[in-house]
Amino acid sequence: MVGVIFSVIAGALMSLQGVMNTRLTERVGLLESNFLVQGLAFMAALIAMLFFGRGDLSAVREAPPWSLLGGLLGFGITLTVVLSIKGLSPTAAISVILISQLLVAALIDAFGWLGTERLPFTLQKYVGLALMLGGILLFKWKKG
Repeated sequence: MVGVIFSVIAGALMSLQGVMNTRLTERVGLLESNFLVQGLAFMAALIAMLFFGRGDLSAVREAPPWSLLGGLLGFGITLTVVLSIKGLSPTAAISVILISQLLVAALIDAFGWLGTERLPFTLQKYVGLALMLGGILLFKWKKG
């Protein structure tokens, strides 16, 4: 149940952040807003680590080198979320983002990429994806 609660919180925070970043971008520019957002995130993470961190940063040498690229992905995520919300509505953009996330996560599961356990992409998952795509079409559908 804890995982579900954190997933709901993560989804809400991502939606709020996307709209906030888009509004900031309208004022200061795309790369400038990304710099501010990532910089504030860095400071918050640093402070949290200093006060509450219990891990071992020296163990980073034992992690797969590609796993460090997650930080670069954060840069790309912030840019593309802002651009998608700017080009669509927040609801449509987040809907498409969610479908993309589910599809990529299903591929990661199905092929066991990035060290995950292989889980089959079942008919249930295809139907769920189709229903979500239908939902986006309903959101975007305008009468006459």
